[in-house]
Amino acid sequence: MSQTAESVNGTGPLMAMPTMSGGWPLLGHLPGFLKDPVSLLTRGWNDEGDLFRFKIGLSNFALFTGPEAHDFYFRAAQDELSAKACYQFTVPIFGKGVAYDVAPEVMAEQLGFLFPALRESSMRKYAKIMNQEACLYADSLDEEGQIDLPSVLNEITVRIASHSLIGKEVRHEASSEFAAAYHELQNGINVLGFFFPNVPIAAHRSRDRARQQITEIFSRIMDRRRREGSSEQDFMQTLMEARYKDGRALTDDEISGLLITVLFAGQHTSAILGTWTILELMRDADYLARVREETEELYSETGCVDLANLKQQNTLEYAIREGERLHPPLILLVRKVLKPMAYNGYEIPVGTLAMVSPAVSHRLEHVFADPERFNPDRYAPPAREDKQHHYTLIGFGGGKHRCMGKAFAILQLKVILAVLFDRFDFSFDSSFPLPNYRSWVTGPVEPCRINYKRRSRPAILKTEAA
Repeated sequence: MSQTAESVNGTGPLMAMPTMSGGWPLLGHLPGFLKDPVSLLTRGWNDEGDLFRFKIGLSNFALFTGPEAHDFYFRAAQDELSAKACYQFTVPIFGKGVAYDVAPEVMAEQLGFLFPALRESSMRKYAKIMNQEACLYADSLDEEGQIDLPSVLNEITVRIASHSLIGKEVRHEASSEFAAAYHELQNGINVLGFFFPNVPIAAHRSRDRARQQITEIFSRIMDRRRREGSSEQDFMQTLMEARYKDGRALTDDEISGLLITVLFAGQHTSAILGTWTILELMRDADYLARVREETEELYSETGCVDLANLKQQNTLEYAIREGERLHPPLILLVRKVLKPMAYNGYEIPVGTLAMVSPAVSHRLEHVFADPERFNPDRYAPPAREDKQHHYTLIGFGGGKHRCMGKAFAILQLKVILAVLFDRFDFSFDSSFPLPNYRSWVTGPVEPCRINYKRRSRPAILKTEAA
């Protein structure tokens, strides 16, 4: 548990946090942060240890690094470390009255509406949809050619999310309209927007138009369902039927906002994680061969994806976890200090923006053996390096704000990667891509083009109707 500064004053004075060197007048560490935040913060860890402070402009930040520091961070109460205070940049995207625009207890109630749609019975249906969408996309490609990998993964995951999570009408009747608006909404997340979410730049104006377009698409579908008395098994229907504790139904705008929240949580980061995992497997031929052998062993008789077999794809899941470790889509998680706190004798003042960095912590030598190497076997027995501590691998967050859609995300990546590697061989024309730190969700610098060629053997995984 965390301790307030007042609770430890009797044991002696608290020290000021160590300060990372190299800050500029007025700008602080902003120039280095914009250029390469991971290298900057790794230097801070190497020089100062598991807690240090730095400045970006006029804002004071503190970085917690390593499993023990993560434990303090993720176990802190919401009135000590607040996510809501830091994620106001999402309000124009998710909308008013939902997620980080409401009190934490209301947000918890809203997210609680979605748990029924994440039960195992729903996952069985989603697995079929995931396979159908991945196979349909793979079947649409030529015998060989070139693709922009992040764009492909984004398109497949949007199709899956719109089909399984939001509603089949979005996928089949408003697919192109929705995809265009959603793309503009994604572009509304940027580093400038974190600090100034309402500054009138072109990306933000497009973001606001896209948010309105998506609400109109969802409202049309909900109106028709109500008129026709139809009931579907998806998140939209779950929210249409949900009621707050006081008996009030959700408004269409609240439903739209929560659907967008779930979509962002389960789609954008999944597409980026899938991209990095494919890139890593492309340069590890031996491990890729094991992934393909596992797919053949599980599906050669039936060719049909099902939840039970997906759960057995440990070789592939270890590769995805290693992708998460080496290339976490969210390189920073941020909370604001609302009460004076203390960690290991250091005072953490009110107003400080407290951070953890999966990108830094996932490459600590005392936690992960040979941390720069892609080695999925580190998760298999007997090593099980990710089980050393609750917060060793934090790509999906931790504590109260741990991603509730993690199981869905891993499931869809298993399906997508199994289908793509079953159908195609991939190769690079260029070197392994660098990360794009200008985006809030850190994928490779785009375009990230790779070559594909359809394999000569028949596909094992079949295109099924969901």
